[in-house]
Amino acid sequence: MTDTKPEPHFYTTSSHLETMAGADKQCAPQDSKVVEHQDVNHPQNWSLTAKLFTYLTICSFTFLANVNSSNFTVATQAMIREFHVSQTQAGELVCFNVFLFGVGNIFWVPLMRVIGKRPVYLVAMLALCMMNVWSSQATSYGELLASRILSGFAAAAADATVPAVVADMVAPQDRGHYMMFFHLAMTAGLFVGPLINAYLVQEQNWRWMCYFLAIAVGVVCVTAVFTIRETSYVQRHQARSSPGTKRSQWQWMSLTAGYNKDASFVQAFLDILFNASYPPLIWCSLAIGISVGWNIVVQLTSSRTFTKPPYNWKLGSLGLLSLAGFIGSVLAFYLGGRLIDIISTRSTIRHGGVRMPEYRLPAIIIPGTIGPAGILIFGLCVAHQTHWIGPAVGYAMQAFGVAAISNVAVTYSLDSYKPVTGEALVIIFVIRNTIGMLLSLYAADWIARQGPAAVFGEMTAIQVVSILCAIPLFFWGKSLRAFTSRYGPMKRFQDV
Repeated sequence: MTDTKPEPHFYTTSSHLETMAGADKQCAPQDSKVVEHQDVNHPQNWSLTAKLFTYLTICSFTFLANVNSSNFTVATQAMIREFHVSQTQAGELVCFNVFLFGVGNIFWVPLMRVIGKRPVYLVAMLALCMMNVWSSQATSYGELLASRILSGFAAAAADATVPAVVADMVAPQDRGHYMMFFHLAMTAGLFVGPLINAYLVQEQNWRWMCYFLAIAVGVVCVTAVFTIRETSYVQRHQARSSPGTKRSQWQWMSLTAGYNKDASFVQAFLDILFNASYPPLIWCSLAIGISVGWNIVVQLTSSRTFTKPPYNWKLGSLGLLSLAGFIGSVLAFYLGGRLIDIISTRSTIRHGGVRMPEYRLPAIIIPGTIGPAGILIFGLCVAHQTHWIGPAVGYAMQAFGVAAISNVAVTYSLDSYKPVTGEALVIIFVIRNTIGMLLSLYAADWIARQGPAAVFGEMTAIQVVSILCAIPLFFWGKSLRAFTSRYGPMKRFQDV
């Protein structure tokens, strides 16, 4: 049974109408539906069960990919003892993994455009599983570093590709809600991951972190063979009035359903480079990069602060502190997800049924206030060595900001640049992870030089400025989209 409920008249049924230059075209009447959405195999016509199986399996991969990116943050001392390396070298196991976690999308997204999403996910899961097996057996620091770099590259396929899946399956009025599942999986990996890894290191040793990931990713990979459908819709030559023939389960398991002979790997790569010149994407990159980067600073500061006097915590207790961050991200599920859709839909109705990407931006006010406040609270409490409840509250507030700010910014970008969603988000995540890499390397020196109170105060000010940059986008975003439609990848869609 397919989910064929008609869409309200103000939602486009063609991805090509959802360009930033043509937002006012989204009031197309119902009878203007194109052949894509008459096909029962079109992702937006799947049953809810099929959509959820596909999406939740991919989100499970996203969760484990983020656990992989943060696992060695709790094993720094173990690395120093076993391999006789410096603090900086131990930190490189995290920073270069995080860097490849972003840069790897430059390869995976163009490949996804050519061969489809299903084979990309299956290959990447298998590779991530194998890299963690290699890490678990590493006998030297150089071997471990190489395996960590390659595991970051494999994990990248669970990052920028996922919002494109949402764009394929979900109508505009529900995307903010569905995107929040992705960001919840991402933040769960960032906050629950350290808890799992801390106890594994404390009760066993650091190699068990890699054993756990290898097993977990392997299970998800086997599950994905049967649950992940191909969401890249390649329109076949058929009669315009034909709804198509519903595929069988065996046909959905094909690895070639998403192959597009007209797509170009090189063109998609060039599109990624051009996207770096689009102002809305640059804002989104910095807003998310700063939020996630500050989260890395909070985690590293927690590791250095609470394992020393006056706290003297064990690694397991340090892992429990990360639950505060997870609680904050869970609380952001509604305010950073469904609330975006509600605000956007009401604004659309008030403006005569014309949906604009900017209608999502007002939802950033709440996390844009709570997130920076949490950073400041955490920094001041750490600086004055208060009771742990103070830093925990700040941690939760900061995590709330990470989840909700990221979802607002990514959903805004998805609506603005849907024809090249995958490529647009690559540049966002590359910049995000580059910021994370640099902070992993230099945050400790920054805090040692100025002190935690000053550093976290500066971090708060920087994040507030990045949030305030959404104001000019709200008022002049339409003009910017019209301007950017004259060059780069969006030029190909402005007359569609």
